[in-house]
Amino acid sequence: MIKYDLRCAETHTFEVWFSDSNACDKQLSAGEVACPFCGNIEVTKALMAPSISKSDDSDERQKRAMAMAQQIYLMREFREHVEKNGDNVGASFPEEARRIHYGEAEQRNIYGEADLSEAKELIEEGVDVMPIPGPFREDA
Repeated sequence: MIKYDLRCAETHTFEVWFSDSNACDKQLSAGEVACPFCGNIEVTKALMAPSISKSDDSDERQKRAMAMAQQIYLMREFREHVEKNGDNVGASFPEEARRIHYGEAEQRNIYGEADLSEAKELIEEGVDVMPIPGPFREDA
């Protein structure tokens, strides 16, 4: 196993493990490696200093960090999709979701704000709702 620092065209830097350097080169040239932050497949090897792993613990931490970065990317993509394809009704979300559910308002995709108790009430009434993760900050 070999770890490479990679960089996408948007200048995000991240680490990935490969079985060997040939596997890295093949996957990069085939566009099979996507940036976990923005999804860009224009990825190249970044300048890196060699390091010697002292234990499998660091390997596990790296795998967890990469999995977390990928999950954050997917959640960010999901949020962007919802915002692009829905109407933001803000704090009136619980009321508008009920109106749509009971046929008192036009059927459409909406998103907005609800606290935990409001979300629970909507679910108990049979209104289809789902929390949207984010927003995500790059500097956090």
